[in-house]
Amino acid sequence: MRTDYLGFEAFVAIAELGSFSRAASHLNLSQTALSHRIRKLEADLGVELFLRTTREVSLTKQAQEILPDLRHSLATLGAAFSTLADQGRARSARLSFACLPTLSYNYIPPVLREFSEKFPDIVIRLEDRPVAKVYEMVQAADVEFGISIVAAGQWDLEIRPFHVEPYKLYVRHDDPLARLPSVTRDMLKGRVFVQIVTQSRNRQMVDEALGEHADTYLWRYQVQSAAMALSLVAEGTAVTILPSLMADLGWQGLVALPFSDVEITRTLCFVTRRGAALSDPAQHLTTLIEERIADRALHVPVTASRAPRG
Repeated sequence: MRTDYLGFEAFVAIAELGSFSRAASHLNLSQTALSHRIRKLEADLGVELFLRTTREVSLTKQAQEILPDLRHSLATLGAAFSTLADQGRARSARLSFACLPTLSYNYIPPVLREFSEKFPDIVIRLEDRPVAKVYEMVQAADVEFGISIVAAGQWDLEIRPFHVEPYKLYVRHDDPLARLPSVTRDMLKGRVFVQIVTQSRNRQMVDEALGEHADTYLWRYQVQSAAMALSLVAEGTAVTILPSLMADLGWQGLVALPFSDVEITRTLCFVTRRGAALSDPAQHLTTLIEERIADRALHVPVTASRAPRG
């Protein structure tokens, strides 16, 4: 038999308040509705709960025996409900997501400022992680969504592409190549390169696109971040190949050159758990991020005009 929570609530209210009218007022019900609940509960239990007279209501022997347990059970249930409600409110006041470092450093902060104007009470946790880790965190429900590049997904993940980004060669402004509108892979023979060892998926994509030409380059430097790679380029120590949006990072005197003989691109995407709908704040945030990246892609400078960041 299905537990009649509303009937038990009505029974305890009448027993504690001593009348149907006071119990109905306490539960914000009409006396007719309250009486209906009690009749239904008595029919389900097969026992009479109240002795009714014209002046008072008293409990039957069976009702007196079950009242303490019911009162305790309803209090326990109410406390459990309050706990769950508090946890739900706490979750709704937090938003966690994972993002590629090449995007999070420069594109996410302005978006979060705008997001906080609409949702000032939400606490944000941003995990800047490489491609595989973004997928892992979404799959494990450590974050609500992720921003990564399209890769072989898992059956329990939804992948929504939203921007195709080309890769470019980054050189210093006084490099002979900087005067050209574009470069070919053959032009880079014998050049010293710096690569980011933590971005295995990016390295794989670049290596595949470069083909046999990669064997003619001097891969002398390996670093942990795009910022360090660009710093070496700014010193004239090496050149590097990175996504085009990196040209907007603000390094003094760097030039980003497209390739004319090969297409190297990555497709940015939102990653979510299959069947798990995003919260309203998360949906709003993903829309802001998509709009921000689309807008900046239209205005990425060929050369930077600010000093390197510390």
